[in-house]
Amino acid sequence: MTSRANQANGDHHHRRPYPLPGSRPHYLGPFSSYSSSSSSAASLKGCCCCLFLLLTFLALLAVAVVLVIVLVVKPKKPQFDLQQVGVQYLLVAPSVATGTTASTPAAYLSLNITLLFTAENPNKVGIRYGETQFVVMYRGVPLGLATVPGFEQPAHSTRLVRTRVSVSRFNVLQADALDLIRDAVVNDRVELRITGDVGAKIRFLGFTSPRVQVSVDCVIVISPRKQSLTYKQCGVDGLNV
Repeated sequence: MTSRANQANGDHHHRRPYPLPGSRPHYLGPFSSYSSSSSSAASLKGCCCCLFLLLTFLALLAVAVVLVIVLVVKPKKPQFDLQQVGVQYLLVAPSVATGTTASTPAAYLSLNITLLFTAENPNKVGIRYGETQFVVMYRGVPLGLATVPGFEQPAHSTRLVRTRVSVSRFNVLQADALDLIRDAVVNDRVELRITGDVGAKIRFLGFTSPRVQVSVDCVIVISPRKQSLTYKQCGVDGLNV
């Protein structure tokens, strides 16, 4: 009996203890949750570092491509100039007052002109031009738009680009109307201003350079009696954007 009791006591000591009914499990402390949260934070930090390195690499690659284009191609700004203006007609008609009451001075301007631009590419590679809109103005008042579609131009080449401006009975009011009537009837010279920004990009080995903007600003004078151009002066300025 003694040996069996001792053996039972030995087995009791070697068995894994189980919690008694109603007893609470042992608390392992805050280290288990802390290790889980620290693991998640480390994983998130690793993802952020990888993303930062990727963006840095792409930025450096873009800078390297631009430097290669600048050093190898040595880009020059293209030349875009208004070469010729063809006048189909320019008509100025004062408004007719109705009734006995004084009306606001007004005049109607009808215009149809053809603009011939010269695009010159002095670079070793081709250029891609975007669509351009030129504004035709009289004393700062916009009369109409001339649109030039986008096109590609080979290296060391010159291209003629033609567009048209058509204005039908544009109503010029008040002081500008009086000036327009005086310019057309008395002075026989109507001064118009043509402005626009031409955007171009250089293409080299499948890569595209930053946009180059050429600003065109021209002043033309048309004789209503002769229906012809009497004066033209243009200024062109290149600007990297």
